[in-house]
Amino acid sequence: MVTTFRQSLSKRSPPKEYAPALQALWWAEKDDWNAAHAVVMAHEEAACAWVHAHLHRVEGDLDNARYWYRQAGKRPATGAPAAERKAMIAAMIKGQRGVKD
Repeated sequence: MVTTFRQSLSKRSPPKEYAPALQALWWAEKDDWNAAHAVVMAHEEAACAWVHAHLHRVEGDLDNARYWYRQAGKRPATGAPAAERKAMIAAMIKGQRGVKD
């Protein structure tokens, strides 16, 4: 659940049961771009490509972000990065856990 995800942010590292993309979003929520980027660089699944796109968008590297959105099969986001990340977290938790918060 999203509430559980938010509560986990008080820990020193993301829960091990989180999929890599969700772990990367966890690091992004902690404002640790480098840790988040390291996670997505180590995995090739579409969810990690989506997070990778988001990270480069936050960084301001829009050409690189567009590349990763294409790899993820997603349209480039246009709204606030924080809103995008919130939606990504909810979507990934729903997909991973099959529950809504």
